This record gives sequence, C-alpha cells and structure tokens, in this order.
Amino acid sequence: MSKNIILTDQEIKHKTKRIAYQIYETFIDEEEVVLAGIATNGYVFAEKIAQELETISSLKIILCEVYIDKQNPKLSIKTSITSEEYANKGLILIDDVLNSGTTLIYAVKHFLDVPLKKFKTAVLVDRNHKKYPVKADFKGISLSTSLLEHVQVEFDQDNNSYAWLS
Repeated sequence: MSKNIILTDQEIKHKTKRIAYQIYETFIDEEEVVLAGIATNGYVFAEKIAQELETISSLKIILCEVYIDKQNPKLSIKTSITSEEYANKGLILIDDVLNSGTTLIYAVKHFLDVPLKKFKTAVLVDRNHKKYPVKADFKGISLSTSLLEHVQVEFDQDNNSYAWLS
C-alpha cells in the first residue's frame, strides 16, 4: 500500500500555528483555556497547539488527555484531569483526523455533562465522509476522499511528522 503524502512536516507546523491563532482569537477574552486531546494522536496535536499558544498569547493552557475506546465509544470515557478542573472554562476538543465523526461526537457528549463557557473542536485533517452531524470549528485541511481511503497522521519528535492517504 503506497503512502500519498497530504501534509508534510512544514505544512503541519504551519496549520498548527494557524489553528493556534484562530483559537486565540476565539478565546481572547479568557484567562485560561483547556485543550482536550483525544488519545493518542489528538493529544500530541493538542500539545503542539499548546506550544504555539504559549508563544503568541498570555492564555494559561491546561492540557487534558481524553481516553476513549475508538472501537466502542459508548464505553466510559476518562480524562487526565477532573471535571472540576475544566468546568466553567473554555474548552477545545482536539483530534488528528475527523473520519466518521463517531469518536468526536461521543467525546463531545462526554463534555456536555459539565458546564463550559465555550466549547469548540479542532482537527488537523477533516474528511468529508461523516456518519454523525459533527463539525470541526478549527481544521488544518479538508479532504474529500473515497470511503475506501484512509488518512493517517504520524507525529515525530525529529521534525518528520506527516499525514498520508492510503
């Protein structure tokens, strides 16, 4: 199976920076914001956005890892911080790829049990084949792909991150 590169490391960095600016513009009136990344790649992407936000803004960033069984998202969802730590705050739910929308919609449902000031979603790659009416407020790239194609993101610490279509 060949890898058709859709985002290079440099493009991922550029899109991450752009999303960070969009988040800052949206949450400019807030003192702190929670970046809730879906384990594992969504959390890595959240960390990259947090690094950019720390360089461009005075926002206090709270990172939260969201643990969800992607094969059975109806199972209990856990977070690395307590609900009291993100209650009444602005929160951005982050994942690397929005495929069918299943993972994102169940994660959104989890956070709706707690009052939030503002709730947004962000993804690096937004595919246009969704089973659920869920959208990304901030996205790096939108792709129209066939149902047989699969999008993967590889985050690498050595500046070799990329996204590909297979």
